[in-house]
Amino acid sequence: MSVAGESSGRVQQMREKAEQLRQAAERATDPQERQKLQDKAQRLQDQSRQEGSMSGQQGFLPE
Repeated sequence: MSVAGESSGRVQQMREKAEQLRQAAERATDPQERQKLQDKAQRLQDQSRQEGSMSGQQGFLPE
């Protein structure tokens, strides 16, 4: 696999994980846990956007 392909795959995995964290946050009953999951999802989404733009990949998770 090429470097670009590896970067693209990594970015996609990060986006999928961010979505999983958002869904977990929606199900969380503890407000602190919900906030923690939302923050982690946001950091991961921001990181995926940054890596995606560096590798030339477009797109992002909808908010």
